[in-house]
Amino acid sequence: MQKIVIEEPYRFVPPYRGRAWSSFFRYVLPQYLRLSHGIVEVNCRGLDRFRESVRQGKGVLLAPNHCRLSDPMTLGWLVRETGIHLYTMASWHLFKQDRLFDRLSASMMRRLGAFSILREGTDRAALTTAIDILASAERPLVIFPEGVVSRSNDRLGPLMDGVTFIARMAAKKAAKEGKPGVVIHPVALRYVFLDNVETAVEPFLGDLEQRLTWHAQSRRPLLNRLRAIGEALLSLKEIEATGTVGSDSLHDRRRRLIERLLRPIEEEWTSAAADDSVVSRVKEIRIAILPSLLDRQLSAVERERLRRQLDDAALAQQLHFHPEGYLGSQSPPERFLETVERLEEDLLGAIRVYGRFRVMFDVCEAIDVPSEREKRAGRGEPDPLLELIGERLRRQLEESGREVAASRGQAVVHDLVEQPEHAAAGT
Repeated sequence: MQKIVIEEPYRFVPPYRGRAWSSFFRYVLPQYLRLSHGIVEVNCRGLDRFRESVRQGKGVLLAPNHCRLSDPMTLGWLVRETGIHLYTMASWHLFKQDRLFDRLSASMMRRLGAFSILREGTDRAALTTAIDILASAERPLVIFPEGVVSRSNDRLGPLMDGVTFIARMAAKKAAKEGKPGVVIHPVALRYVFLDNVETAVEPFLGDLEQRLTWHAQSRRPLLNRLRAIGEALLSLKEIEATGTVGSDSLHDRRRRLIERLLRPIEEEWTSAAADDSVVSRVKEIRIAILPSLLDRQLSAVERERLRRQLDDAALAQQLHFHPEGYLGSQSPPERFLETVERLEEDLLGAIRVYGRFRVMFDVCEAIDVPSEREKRAGRGEPDPLLELIGERLRRQLEESGREVAASRGQAVVHDLVEQPEHAAAGT
């Protein structure tokens, strides 16, 4: 499993500014996506919008949804199609993994234009780099506004306001320097599974059922199998955390377990409110605990206690990424696959390639970024720029979902699932 919290002092990883590696990778990208992620086809739309923003000399911020680990490399298709090179802001933990494959991937990421951002604190170097890139229009910059991988193509998570802060600061700097300005292009990524999902996931589900000491359940409908496995795994975590198994709905049990995991940690470390998003609450916990964890004078017992708290917070976030109502008998195959992948990643820390994907890649209309922050109706009101990014992404994801459903002759069930941000959900 990837290390999320890195127990060492942060050091900024700057981007590689040459273009040789990025130019070379354009030619091997199809093979890489096929072998590493099962992606055999990428359909790009809206490229003229992107080209026009670049032609006008504007700083371009690309803001994609983030539903799969393959998203950053999939965006490389933009370079392949247009010849326009990119920079990408990436979490620092991706540059600090131990496995050889992960280290090689991190090295390649940097050569393709990625630079680090510390999610567990203020990273002035990353902010300055991002603002300078946009203000000078050196290259388009990719920032994933969700901040984490959701593994839910039909659910857009809460967007982090860091993306609009960077965009506004860059627009302000560009205005002072007499530059053309900054625009944001939301980018909607939709993955379409091309193979039979039940056949694809059978080996993993059979192995998992065997680990649970069950007989093979292959004759049961896939939805029933996933619900049974989800309830069994939730029961194990409930027993570990509370000593008992809940008796009400799967959704309520998960929501209660999330609160049972987070509230004691928050009472000790943070002032986060229970109605904040789970992702935001977990982020605040990591920000609060990490400085103490880096203290060399910390006793072994206390260090282990803090690590356990971080593990509990990570589990709460994993539970959160099972949206209520996301999976039903009429759900598209991608939702079944996403559920299996979440289970595999949570249990084994890695995900196999289950089959072939086609990616629908839509660059939305440009959003002009004002150099001054708009006035809000009151304190705590939503950021209008962030709201507009979310609105554009949701609209395009719903549209591409309807296209996929129509091509399969199915009823439209791709409308984005809405979920209270403080609630976990059942399978």
